[in-house]
Amino acid sequence: MNIIIKSERDIDSMRHAGKIVASVLELLRSHLKPGMKTKELDDIAAKELVKLGAKASFKGYRGFPASLCVSINDEIVHGIPGNRVLKEGDIVSLDLGAIYDGFQGDSAITAGVGKTSSRANHLMEITKAALMEGINAARNGAKLGDISATIQDYVESRGYSVVREYTGHGIGRDLHEDPQIPNFGRAGMGPELKKGMTLAIEPMVNAGDWHTRIGGDGWVVYTADGSLSAHFEHTIAITNDKPEVLTTI
Repeated sequence: MNIIIKSERDIDSMRHAGKIVASVLELLRSHLKPGMKTKELDDIAAKELVKLGAKASFKGYRGFPASLCVSINDEIVHGIPGNRVLKEGDIVSLDLGAIYDGFQGDSAITAGVGKTSSRANHLMEITKAALMEGINAARNGAKLGDISATIQDYVESRGYSVVREYTGHGIGRDLHEDPQIPNFGRAGMGPELKKGMTLAIEPMVNAGDWHTRIGGDGWVVYTADGSLSAHFEHTIAITNDKPEVLTTI
């Protein structure tokens, strides 16, 4: 497996891309409300990326038609913004990538629309916490499987399941680089993590079974059993000490 080590200058560009992504996601979170169309969120994201001097990573990527992925309730990832109207109690996963100075930042959050159920709130809390557990396992000298096993153990011990068909990934000049980072696996397995590696860690967690299905548009991934799903993601850099989260303000 080819592991790409970034220079400090490269990582600095990724920091800038990451801050842009984080700021746009926070703006989008603040706009979520019942009655809003998902394409309105995409319009906000597209305009804000231009304002901040970045390009959208996703638009046109393998034919994806939007700047932002908007996935609602039982939609796990790759939701295409359109005329769907957000409703009170929905949970919405917002996945955004930005390119700045030739380098990528990629992050995702899941947030509620209005008042959400205690079950939905707990699912979002567990998924966000699983991401942070996975990030904390991403240490110089550790193995890739340590990240995967940490996320799986955390999620499953709390009664939820991790999606297995879709993974995190390396990131840099390209949106998807080696290595793939599953959200399940065995500790101590896989390639060694090294200073200068940049990774997008992204647990996708279902309230029910881990199996998925793809919708008729060929893009949207749903939970196979119709259960709720949440998705959180950060781009990080491996350092000599604790990992650095690049997609933060």
